[in-house]
Amino acid sequence: MMDQRQFGRGWLCPHTSMQDIYINQIERCRHWIEAALEYSGGTHNFDDIVDGIKEGRMQLWPSARGCIVTEIVIYPRKKYLNIFLAGGELDQILDMHDSVRAWMIEQKCDAAMMSGRLGWKKPLEKQGWSFLQAHFVKEV
Repeated sequence: MMDQRQFGRGWLCPHTSMQDIYINQIERCRHWIEAALEYSGGTHNFDDIVDGIKEGRMQLWPSARGCIVTEIVIYPRKKYLNIFLAGGELDQILDMHDSVRAWMIEQKCDAAMMSGRLGWKKPLEKQGWSFLQAHFVKEV
């Protein structure tokens, strides 16, 4: 088995080979990714996510009953792990918290951020997250 340091290029699943991820995991997670994309404001589609993962700009965190897609965002004064998409069963997504956090620390991120529906507030607060701001959108 390979670990993240051997994968390179953004693939992330320390218990699965790169070939297995490429062939099976992205497609297996497709319905969760597409469901989460429904709340993204139309910024990406499934193919954009696949390209981001293949190019190393995004990381896929597959699990048995859900998945997370992350990306590292570097601002002038902070480096964040953006939890870009999360889909599947809530308990499964929350169970990935410690693994995602450990990887974020390895990447020397200052913090994690996530945009999502207000329904995320309560379960995330139980894991030490705090509400920072709300996002507003006005289409032109």
